[in-house]
Amino acid sequence: MAGHSKWANIQHRKGRQDAVRSKLFSKLSKEITVAAKMGDPDPDKNPRLRMAVKEAKSQSVPKDVIDRAIKKSTAGEGDEYEEIRYEGYGPNGVAVIVEAMTDNRNRTASTVRSTFTKNGGNLGETGSVGFMFDRKGEVTYPAEAGDADTVMMAAIEAGADDCESSDDGHVIICSDTDLNEVSNALEADLGESTTAKLIWQPSMTTDMDLEAMQKLMKLVDALEDDDDIQRVTTNFEASDEVLAQL
Repeated sequence: MAGHSKWANIQHRKGRQDAVRSKLFSKLSKEITVAAKMGDPDPDKNPRLRMAVKEAKSQSVPKDVIDRAIKKSTAGEGDEYEEIRYEGYGPNGVAVIVEAMTDNRNRTASTVRSTFTKNGGNLGETGSVGFMFDRKGEVTYPAEAGDADTVMMAAIEAGADDCESSDDGHVIICSDTDLNEVSNALEADLGESTTAKLIWQPSMTTDMDLEAMQKLMKLVDALEDDDDIQRVTTNFEASDEVLAQL
């Protein structure tokens, strides 16, 4: 999980400009609309929508933006989106999973392939790097939710697989199929979580030096800059010294 959590920290340290934040809001709104279209527009009755709304709130998306995204689904507005996963290799052979939501498969495939090529990577076939990751559920809590032992016990009782605590907060990992159940059990014990979502957890990692990390960040930034790309996951591993220099 190191690569996943450290990447989140890197993104946080880099800071996000207004234009980037606006793009993030748009992607989160798209996920909310699609989730609402696929099920009930009531988050309490639609686990995927509930998780999408929670993720949006964790990124400070305004309530009116969230409500508007849900209403688009009930009004039959918006395009029909297809969810596609791309897999490939970045600098130093690091594995990259790209999750897209698009209304034009050919456009997105062309853009993703071009972005990999321009940034020292190679787009592979589906499954080419997926074996290096496990599909998991992730629930996060702020540090003030409780001490490490308290949260660990709550995670065990909820049926989670693992729990990591630090000064930044608590990260609880569970089976992807148990995410909704585990999340509900944790909230009954610890209160509302910060996020609850599906992730790709690296089962094997690729060590990266500073030069390779700089190239990887350019690739990930270029991918995330595309409106069709919802999220990018890699399996990098880098020392604290390298991360501090980024």
